[in-house]
Amino acid sequence: MQFIINREPFVQSIQHVTKAVSSRTTIPILTGIKIVADRTGVTLTGSDSDISIECFIPIEEEGKEQVKVMQPGSIVLQAKYFADIVKKLPESQVEIVVQDQFATTIRSGYSVFNLNGLDPEEYPRLPQIEEENVFRLQNDLLKNIIRQTVFAVSTAETRPILTGVNWQVDNGELNCTATDSHRLAMKKAAIEGNDDLSFSNVVIPGKSLNELNKIIDDSSEQMIDIIVTENQILFKSKHILFFSRLLDGTYPVTKNMIPTHTKTDITLQTKGFLQAIERALLLSQSSKNNVANLKTLDDGMIEITAVTPEIGKVTERVQSISTEGEELRISFNGKNIIDALKVIDSTEVKIAFTGAMSPFVIRPSNQDDALHLFSPVRTY
Repeated sequence: MQFIINREPFVQSIQHVTKAVSSRTTIPILTGIKIVADRTGVTLTGSDSDISIECFIPIEEEGKEQVKVMQPGSIVLQAKYFADIVKKLPESQVEIVVQDQFATTIRSGYSVFNLNGLDPEEYPRLPQIEEENVFRLQNDLLKNIIRQTVFAVSTAETRPILTGVNWQVDNGELNCTATDSHRLAMKKAAIEGNDDLSFSNVVIPGKSLNELNKIIDDSSEQMIDIIVTENQILFKSKHILFFSRLLDGTYPVTKNMIPTHTKTDITLQTKGFLQAIERALLLSQSSKNNVANLKTLDDGMIEITAVTPEIGKVTERVQSISTEGEELRISFNGKNIIDALKVIDSTEVKIAFTGAMSPFVIRPSNQDDALHLFSPVRTY
């Protein structure tokens, strides 16, 4: 194999596929990146058997030559060394030559690296996916969906199904839910493509969605195709294929958890509320105690307090935009509220309480396609 390639798109593609390569794999070949050169261009693949990423660099793009393939072929190179080498090469072009016994030469300007490659025939094939359940989302919308849900997945392996985000499609609408059993984040979005498409219990690992989010551009012009099968999901954009396995098991039914009636409704400035809780938790940073207490006062004031017995107490007051219903005193995990407020795009939030010991809901005040549900903390 022999080809010359522009370094910039090569580095970018290597960085993308490296996100799927794990150094902790028990399959030695998966510590490498597979490179295939043919008459159409160069394809790079990285995989850890949970996530697989494939990037394609065409011979020519927008009238500019990017790759010149003198001899087609393939090789697997150690990701750890190969990625660092290409990133630090001096010139804008890189030549790669593979000789007998997978001996590989990487050349740029006066820099020459000789690497021992691995047999590409041993590299696992990417899954062949039937393109039946397909729908489309704008890139920026998909990034937004991930940002507003994935933070709420569980990090505990005791219930593996909760380490993923549950996707459901019905009547042309995608509904995404994440919960760690103490909090829940939900986001809805209209989809393009197959109007008859319907599926539920498609649970994508949070780790996969975090890696996908780093790779896709936040362009509102570009669309991403999403293909769902029984145990895999494929995200397909211009020159990138991103495969992820789905989690096994049944995701808990969450729609019955969301309260339909309220006893106290408060509307607040998102930023002011967020900053007040952040200050309230300043004294508890060194402990695991993230409990904040909220109390409604007269004239629409909200009091937030946090006590760390060995250090001290913080009292904050925030003026609400409106307060309706019964007086309220409730305790909650302040860190969970902070995480949610950071991903809400609205300048105002509505909080609906159903009592001191019942879950409560925070919603952006200007949109009804997202909500966050929290369990209170019992402090007595």
